[in-house]
Amino acid sequence: MSDGIRIMETDGVIEIQFDRPDKKNALTGPMYRAMTAALADASARPDIGAVLFTGQGDAFCAGNDLKDFMAGPEGAAAAFAFIQAIAAFDKPLIAAVQGLAVGVGTTMLFHCDLVYAAPDARFIMPFVNLGLVPEAGSSLLAPTTLGHAKAAAMLLLGEPMDADAADRAGLVTAIVPAEGLLAHARAKAAALMAKPPQALLATRRLMKGDPAALNARMEEEARLFRETLSSPEAQEAFAAFFEKRAPVFRRG
Repeated sequence: MSDGIRIMETDGVIEIQFDRPDKKNALTGPMYRAMTAALADASARPDIGAVLFTGQGDAFCAGNDLKDFMAGPEGAAAAFAFIQAIAAFDKPLIAAVQGLAVGVGTTMLFHCDLVYAAPDARFIMPFVNLGLVPEAGSSLLAPTTLGHAKAAAMLLLGEPMDADAADRAGLVTAIVPAEGLLAHARAKAAALMAKPPQALLATRRLMKGDPAALNARMEEEARLFRETLSSPEAQEAFAAFFEKRAPVFRRG
């Protein structure tokens, strides 16, 4: 247990669990750093074959803790380091998603190989609403995975996608009853561990393809994200969020 992240290990599978249920598992800088370190450890160890992301409570992950994120540059730096780590990770990634998956709680799923969702899962990418641009390569991966029209509804309008729509669109592998979600995801992680490891890793690399386009897009997103974070639009959006009012954006 470290800073809202619980790391568990079972038979070659590392489980990274968001454990801040009172805050809907919103992520802080220390939580990002703990996850980045866990991914580095999992990648370096030959006895580890897969990583499973789970969340305590009624939400998977509510995205960034905005107060922590705005407190200084350390939060953004930790978030970008985690995004780079999950995109570059070289072993299978699994996620078990219940309730809200907001911001990075959704964008990280585009880097996962198997995503199992409870019926109440809701996927939301509200970056534009906050005066920001998408991250984690989602401006490239969301249209590729979901199709442009569905991705536009999520990224331009900030509309949520429920579990059924996510299943039809290809964001999730399967919908699983909430009471069996965690056990199902853990069983699938165990099933991966029974496969021939070199063939499994080679197949995953082939499926992922050349990472050059993704890396370039992530760099572009990161540059624009940093620029928009200090923009008048983002300042107004964040102020409205904390003041619990509707934002007012100026044109021209």
